[in-house]
Amino acid sequence: MYQPSRPGPKAPLSGLTGAALGQNARMHDIGAIERATLAGIPPQRLEQWGGWLLAFDDGTVGRCHSAVPLRHVAPVPGCLDAIERRYGAAGLRTVLRVPERPAFDAFRRQLETTGYRRSKPTLVQTGRTSELAGSGMGTIEVQLADAPGAGWEQVFLGEGFDPVDGASRLGILRRARGSVFAGVQDHGRTVAVGCASLSEGWCGIHGMRTLPTHRGRGLAGAVLAALARAAAARGIERCFLQVEEHNAVARSLYAARRLATAWAYAYWKKA
Repeated sequence: MYQPSRPGPKAPLSGLTGAALGQNARMHDIGAIERATLAGIPPQRLEQWGGWLLAFDDGTVGRCHSAVPLRHVAPVPGCLDAIERRYGAAGLRTVLRVPERPAFDAFRRQLETTGYRRSKPTLVQTGRTSELAGSGMGTIEVQLADAPGAGWEQVFLGEGFDPVDGASRLGILRRARGSVFAGVQDHGRTVAVGCASLSEGWCGIHGMRTLPTHRGRGLAGAVLAALARAAAARGIERCFLQVEEHNAVARSLYAARRLATAWAYAYWKKA
């Protein structure tokens, strides 16, 4: 059963504009990050309703077919029914990305009593591109492009990854506008990739993958640094990414580069 969040100090949106960031500014940044997320992985259709973004898509990426609030305040009465009607009209299952904040405790209890179940807890982490840009291994050459090439795409479809999920994610990433795609090659074969969406004043990191045979060599760090440098060259100072809570390896990589958790969320859908 869902347990309400325990009151405590709110985690700052680290890497934004300093510790003195006010509550209104934090709310603004939450909305900007959620919009920037869906600019980097654009769903087939996107609507805004009642302070929520409703993403409609038939692919495998959860963020592309779920509803997410733009502010961390308690949802208005009737919110769930209205969202369910919109997804039902689109012929899609209702999925929600609900922040793990006390403001949503009553809403989560409502979800649980109506048959929804929590899954896939995820962290939203933020930092500064200037710090991330200097974190890579300078001896690793990273190639940048404005579209994913055949080699880049093969990492998503290759060994160690679900090819159906990979193909869906590739289709979504291709729809983005203004993204930067980074890749590392070994003897002419692309072995590590990532991309950055530059939107809403943020650099959003997506699509980080390294072939199993090439992990532990610092390639992902080099990709992150190259993407951050590309964003900084365009005047973007702040970056964010999402990482599943149980992914200890990725979290360690990001922590070493001074990315810190701004908030957490989980997916809610009916069993």
